[in-house]
Amino acid sequence: MKKYLLTLALPLYLLDQVTKWLVIRQFPHETYRGEEIALIPGFFNLVRVHNTGMAFGHFNNSPYANLAFGAVAISALVAITVLWKRNAFPTIPSKLAATLLVSGILGNLTDRLMPGRGYVVDFLDFYIGTRHWPSFNVADSCISVAAVLLIISAFFPGPAGDIDKE
Repeated sequence: MKKYLLTLALPLYLLDQVTKWLVIRQFPHETYRGEEIALIPGFFNLVRVHNTGMAFGHFNNSPYANLAFGAVAISALVAITVLWKRNAFPTIPSKLAATLLVSGILGNLTDRLMPGRGYVVDFLDFYIGTRHWPSFNVADSCISVAAVLLIISAFFPGPAGDIDKE
């Protein structure tokens, strides 16, 4: 597990935190219409969005959201650690998924626990015409890729073909 944490989870966690720090410096306040940087006009902007809820802004501004989602994050990290020790991630895709989950969970948990913050910073903003995807960040991307890898690993269960020997 150490190899995966040091070579994948830690760099992605640091990338998540550095990019959020840069966004906070670039945008002193949460972004509202007109306060974005168009990187690819008509498709991709950088913004600053505060998310106290979960994916797609569900449960935003709920008074106990940070407490609830913080507890869920810590529980998930404990579960992933226990499952890893029980070899529940025997294949490369499942190990990568667990590692990406750790990175993403820690990235967003850090935001929630940051003194004076209490929200997750989202900044990647994609849209086509009037169709708009909710803003997200590097940690959210890690979690999404992990979900895809877990689905893929479900089709290739067990240690067969696992070339990674720890």
